Amino acid sequence: MRVIVVGAGIGGLAAAAALVRDGHQVLVLERRLDPASGAGISLWPNGLAALDAIGLGDRVRGASAPVGAATLRWCDGALLRNLPAQTLSEALGESPVVIRRGVLHAILTGALPPDTVRYGAAAIGSRMRGDGSMTVTDSSGDRLQADLVVAADGTRSRLARTFNAGLDHRYTGYTAWRGIAERPLDPVWAGEVFGRRTQFGLAPLPDGRTYWFATERVAEGTAHPDELARVRLLADGWPEPIGAVLAATDPDSVTRTDLFDRRMARRWYDTRTVLIGDAAHPMRPHLGQGGCQALEDAATLAAALRATDGVDEALARYQRVRRRRVRGVVGRSRLIGQAINSIAPAVSEHLIRASRLIPDRVVMAHLTHIAGRDAGRLQLNRP
Repeated sequence: MRVIVVGAGIGGLAAAAALVRDGHQVLVLERRLDPASGAGISLWPNGLAALDAIGLGDRVRGASAPVGAATLRWCDGALLRNLPAQTLSEALGESPVVIRRGVLHAILTGALPPDTVRYGAAAIGSRMRGDGSMTVTDSSGDRLQADLVVAADGTRSRLARTFNAGLDHRYTGYTAWRGIAERPLDPVWAGEVFGRRTQFGLAPLPDGRTYWFATERVAEGTAHPDELARVRLLADGWPEPIGAVLAATDPDSVTRTDLFDRRMARRWYDTRTVLIGDAAHPMRPHLGQGGCQALEDAATLAAALRATDGVDEALARYQRVRRRRVRGVVGRSRLIGQAINSIAPAVSEHLIRASRLIPDRVVMAHLTHIAGRDAGRLQLNRP
């Protein structure tokens, strides 16, 4: 089968790798010249299970660092929760890992034949032909033929909007910085630190580096001449090792991105076009599930195509299985984001501090349902 994947992000490349592995002829169109930019990404066991399903799990684990413990603190140093590494790995099926985005991109691209990805080529339109195949027009004017189009073109997906009206793209109310520090992180400090209108996360990377992120509730488009200096100001007086991590960060390596959201698409496929990742279900970052759910999409779509006789039946099965899994994850992630960033700071602080009263077993049951290895793996066999 001839497949065109629109978008060379994590979901698009994973879908391409899964379909190539199954013997399909795949072309990936990517409007950007360098989609591999970025700092790090956390992969929970459900995402690793999806990578195992397409034969890349061990390669990703080998290029990653285990997260270890998960520690939550308030910015005054008060401990909110500490989940030891062994507790996490036993409950989830294995430890979450962190990998540099560029490295993950290289692993996924390396699973594809040469010249599978066409950079600087945007898909500007598609239509169904009389024989049931699709014609995709790219930004150079080429008309490309395919039996299936996989739209992995993100929250702003043009293809998703061709059969889903009212997909408004809206600012969430906060911005995020990401960076990599040239110093190691003691795994006991992996986790997040919360403050009013702000949040800071730390995770170890391989080769003695540390991935970090920070968020702040600000007006859309707020920028600073020195973004790292702004993060340092936000974290002034916060507990170590935040200060040491920021001091070991190259200012030129820091990226800042306003975070946007959109409601989940009502329809995930139409004729021979199917949505995956943020094109189908944009997700706020608070559960670390954006990339993991895109990986699950890719593995499930490939499994559905293998398990059914026709494309129509496969796409219907993919939508049915994935919608019931994703709906709850999207909702929980949005709820956490509202608690942290979208309500009065004093109320947010009260809710976050009160979360320490929730028993660890309840928290772990919640995490296991969302991010456990079986949470991602068992759905692949559901009808």
